[in-house]
Amino acid sequence: MSGKNDSSKVYSYKEKNGKRQRNDWIAAYIFIAPLVIGLAAFYVWPFIQNVWFSFNDVNKFNVATFNGLDNYKKLFSDPALWGALWNTVKYIIIVVPISIFLSIVVAALLNASIKGKSIYRTLYFLPTVTMPVAVSLTWRWIFNGDYGLFNEFLGLFGMKGHAWLGDANTALYMIMIVAVWSGIGYNVIILLAGMQGISRSYYEAAAIDGASSVRQFFKITIPLVSPSIFFILITGMIGAFQVFDSIFMMVGPENPIYPKVLTMNALFYRNAFETGYKGYASAISMFMFVIIMIITVIQLIGQKKWVHYD
Repeated sequence: MSGKNDSSKVYSYKEKNGKRQRNDWIAAYIFIAPLVIGLAAFYVWPFIQNVWFSFNDVNKFNVATFNGLDNYKKLFSDPALWGALWNTVKYIIIVVPISIFLSIVVAALLNASIKGKSIYRTLYFLPTVTMPVAVSLTWRWIFNGDYGLFNEFLGLFGMKGHAWLGDANTALYMIMIVAVWSGIGYNVIILLAGMQGISRSYYEAAAIDGASSVRQFFKITIPLVSPSIFFILITGMIGAFQVFDSIFMMVGPENPIYPKVLTMNALFYRNAFETGYKGYASAISMFMFVIIMIITVIQLIGQKKWVHYD
């Protein structure tokens, strides 16, 4: 009789435990449902739709007419695309390394024992949280060829001013300066967090062995913050492909040189929303997606040789 009672107790316990686990799973799915629905609605479905649009001629009312590979044929024979790609490559080659270098220097200085560190950190981070449109308009005024502060500053040294945003040879470089200035704050926060996580015992041991501060920086600090450097390298390159607002606001479609300073993302916007060639714009975005994926895979493979996760 007692054996039957024991077996019934075990069965009852398993049944209750099974119900509890089932309820936990249901609760977990309910909690993650908003995120999953949001990702599906605003990321997954638009991506699938974009892939489909790239094989169609899409009018302003999103009515798609299948045209096969015509958009991609046009893509690889379009001089505007290769010009935008070259502008994007220049942007990456100049902005990303300079931003990383300056961010490392600033982060190292802010990690030292100086007064008012919190104030400096706030000042460096302010451009990051400022609206890109406000930043772009401010710098557009600074670089104005007629009454800009930059030309006024050059005039103090007897140098002649220039229409910096009206010249195709200088406009993109002015945009790069703004990108470096506004992007340092975010990178500094990431690097500073990595530097503050380094144990002081490493530096104390190196000092005992006679290593100078410079040697400690390159042999201890840089290797141990390499994961942070790798992170801002990837995000910086992806961000370079996404640059648009500063070009649109600082140069603008009404400027005759606007087509000459377009990057990939700006070219996508122009075709999708200014001229209404949404199918072709989708093909441009897919081309960008493939390039970003290839670059990211190369970086993930190469990071094994220089990124230290110890």
